[in-house]
Amino acid sequence: MRDAVVIGLGSMIGAGVFAALGPAAAAAGSGLPLGLALAAIVAYCNATSSARLAARYPSSGGTYVYGRERLGDFWGFLAGWAFVVGKTASCAAMALTAGFYLWPSGAHAVGAGAVVALTAVNYFGIRKSAWLTRVIVAVVLAVLAAVVVACLTSPAADVARFGPGDGVSAGGVLQAAGLLFFAFAGYARVATLGEEVRDPARTIRRAIPLALGITLVVYAAVALAVLAVLGPDRLGAAVDPLAEAVRVAGAGWLAPVVRAGAAIAALGSLLALILGVSRTTLAMARDRHLPPALAAIHPRFEVPHRAGLAVGAVVVVLTATADVRAAIGFSSFGVLAYYAIANASAWTLTPAEARPPRVVPVAGFAGCVVLAFALPLASVVAGAAVLALGALLFGVRRTLRGRLSRARSADR
Repeated sequence: MRDAVVIGLGSMIGAGVFAALGPAAAAAGSGLPLGLALAAIVAYCNATSSARLAARYPSSGGTYVYGRERLGDFWGFLAGWAFVVGKTASCAAMALTAGFYLWPSGAHAVGAGAVVALTAVNYFGIRKSAWLTRVIVAVVLAVLAAVVVACLTSPAADVARFGPGDGVSAGGVLQAAGLLFFAFAGYARVATLGEEVRDPARTIRRAIPLALGITLVVYAAVALAVLAVLGPDRLGAAVDPLAEAVRVAGAGWLAPVVRAGAAIAALGSLLALILGVSRTTLAMARDRHLPPALAAIHPRFEVPHRAGLAVGAVVVVLTATADVRAAIGFSSFGVLAYYAIANASAWTLTPAEARPPRVVPVAGFAGCVVLAFALPLASVVAGAAVLALGALLFGVRRTLRGRLSRARSADR
């Protein structure tokens, strides 16, 4: 249970809280707390649906498996495609975030090196990965606690900045929620590790909402503390909002610690992301939606080592070439599409299968769709194009397999 919760925390309490508050504040202004609350509600619905499905189907693959079993092969494939493609981009974003905080002029090289190192950690098994994630989560929580205390005890803090101000719009709040959802999405990592969790029917169902609840408390405290010191306009313009907040709060000595914490948080998220993407790749390779060679399990370490190495290689290439903001927007669209299919799958559960209340998957599905299309236009267009490409590949593959099957029948 502890390791499962820590993997979820390591996925959520990561670079998102250091990087997403600025763009979200730029979109929502003083409506930032509303955007955070909306993102949390959608995340709760998604987490509940995912937890019930993970308890019913405790195997690697997450919504790829749930969609396939509950809705059909196409929807399972589309969920897996959205997850693998979107989260691979997210891996690159996390690696680049660490690089920019550690060495801005050499961010791409530092990020690529981090991917290589964490892929090696993943190769040697889930226990070592969980141990390292526990250390990272502890360090990041300590840094965030210091930021909250420094801001809320500063004379520069003004609680009047929590209230709604001019320029707040529904569209801005929705876009902020979509951007902040990027930081909440890590609870799926627990579900994708279904085969490596002891007593998954009990552990996963409890670990996902527990990790989400802890994360929400932390994010709310950090968002309100930083908003109280900077205000929405300055927060929206800040490149490094948490470091800027402690400087304005009169605790400039804490800024280097915050930068180090941001880099560590990004590396923690990257480790958990590599774990989740490699397990979904394993599940899709088993069903031959991806090359079957990727389904191999290491005889000693009992991990999908080929899938992990393949994911690591792709992420290294993306980290060396990608733009971090574009990667985050693209990833957000894919993740929201993934959870929309998870909620649709949860709707089909029966009461005997521990179905959640009907309002949960309905609200989760609607929330995912609305937030996805509230993202910046470039992210929506790129994400929709990649999903369409995945659907096309599925159709071509099914057509070719049908023709091959008919040819074999004719030969017989």
